[in-house]
Amino acid sequence: MLGYLREDEPGRCVPPSSEFGEGWYDTGDIVDIDEEGFVRICGRAKRFAKVGGEMVSLAAVEEFVARCRPGHMHAVAAVADARKGEQLVLVTDCAELDRRALQAEAREQGISELAVPRRVVTVKRLPVLGTGKIDYPAVNALAAGREQASDTASSAA
Repeated sequence: MLGYLREDEPGRCVPPSSEFGEGWYDTGDIVDIDEEGFVRICGRAKRFAKVGGEMVSLAAVEEFVARCRPGHMHAVAAVADARKGEQLVLVTDCAELDRRALQAEAREQGISELAVPRRVVTVKRLPVLGTGKIDYPAVNALAAGREQASDTASSAA
């Protein structure tokens, strides 16, 4: 991107700038740059939880759950926890999935217990935006118990 076109300066392109200097714009995306220089977006910087003092990527937990139960929709949210700072809550449309199954899968795959959601909330359909992407504010509300959709059944583990 060369910059932004400004209404108050027609025809002038203003380069982006950030704390990294001119020409850089902090999007909040986490990326991987391969050996050929191609950039792959892996997730968002703000989609992390601090569980027991450790930073846990919510996107990585979602990828783990998707490997365990492909063909279903899953979203992970972080809610406040008095002991650990935050706890992970899985919102899923997979009725057969519970914490014990996730713990067993995590052990088998060598994944830390910190990445296993503490609770599982089962819904008929995950909330999605008009674009088809997961509606994370609605997922956060379900995880925090602030929203009880008519097609939502909650199971604590």
